[in-house]
Parts: sequence; structure tokens; C-alpha cells
Amino acid sequence: MVSKKPSPLWDKVKSISPWYFLALFAISLIVGIYALRQNNLTMIKLRDAVTAADQADGDVEAALRDLRGFVYSHMNTDLASGNQVRPPIQLKYRYERLVKAQQEQLSVQNAKIYTDAQAYCEKLYPESFSGGPRVPCIQDYVINHGVEVQPIPDALYKFDFVSPHWSPDLAGWSLVASAIFMSLFIIRFSLKRASRRHSA
Repeated sequence: MVSKKPSPLWDKVKSISPWYFLALFAISLIVGIYALRQNNLTMIKLRDAVTAADQADGDVEAALRDLRGFVYSHMNTDLASGNQVRPPIQLKYRYERLVKAQQEQLSVQNAKIYTDAQAYCEKLYPESFSGGPRVPCIQDYVINHGVEVQPIPDALYKFDFVSPHWSPDLAGWSLVASAIFMSLFIIRFSLKRASRRHSA
């Protein structure tokens, strides 16, 4: 049988001290933790920009796009902390503006409905005056044709973005490197101990 020759790469790995791999593991892990922290800080900065844009009635959509793009492409940028019932981003000022606009629109519509009710009931009861059938007619018309307040859709002011478990950025590749170096350390350290036992 022809024995396989060990690859030159494996020979190089065997010649390296296991503690070298451990040192590389520690360095890459520290870099990974630092990068994860920076990802989170950047997310907080972008989230605050969304809040500021909402308060100033600025370009909220652009701020949301920046935040969404960063969260979707970087680890450790989840907006929610723990299991929250409420979405992590709720545009308070946008909600208030939407409610105000809806109320103004309803006031205009209901005023028109009341005018229409008067015209309708005057035609229906031309001889009637105050206290006659015209008053309940107007009331019934307004009740049947009045516009009610509708709830503001959640999609207009509530947002939640979920970050990936791993991302191809400095944090992601540093953690991959740390896992590789730890594996090499374990393999190299185990081989070193095995060779010592064999030589003994």
C-alpha cells in the first residue's frame, strides 16, 4: 500500500506552537466583540436619527431606510431588547399628526353631512319647523351617514427590524477567525500531548 504523504500545509501547522493559535484566537475574539459593540452603537445612532426626524417632521423615510439597511446587514443590531409586546420603534409624532389630520378631515366631512341632512329633511318635510319631524330626520340622517374615526394602521407608525445571526462584516469574520483559531489550538494542543505520550 502507498502511504499518503502529509500535505505541506499540515506540516506547517504542526510546526507552529499551539499557543500561537490561542493568541490569535484571543485577538480575533477581542476584535469581534469590539466590532459587535460598534454595530450596536451605530444602530442606536441611526435609531435616534429616526426619532429626531419624526419629531422635526423631517425625512423619516430616509432615516428609516438607513436604519433598516444597517440592521438587516449587521449582527447585534436588533432593535428589541428581550420579549417586548410593543414594537421597538413607534413614531409618536407621526401618529399624532395622522390623528390630527384625520380629525380635521372628519370635521369637514361631518359638517358637509349635516348640511346635506338639513337640505334632505327640508325637502322631505317642507312644512315642518323646530320641534317637528325635521329634527329627528336630521338626527337620523347624521347617524346613518356620519363618518366615524378609524384606527390608524400600525404599518404607518410602528416598525421592527431584525438583524441576522451572522453577517459578512468585521464582527462576523472576526468571530469566524476566532472559531478557526480555537479549533487549530485544540487540534495542535491535542497532537502535541499525544506525541509526548507516544515518545514517553
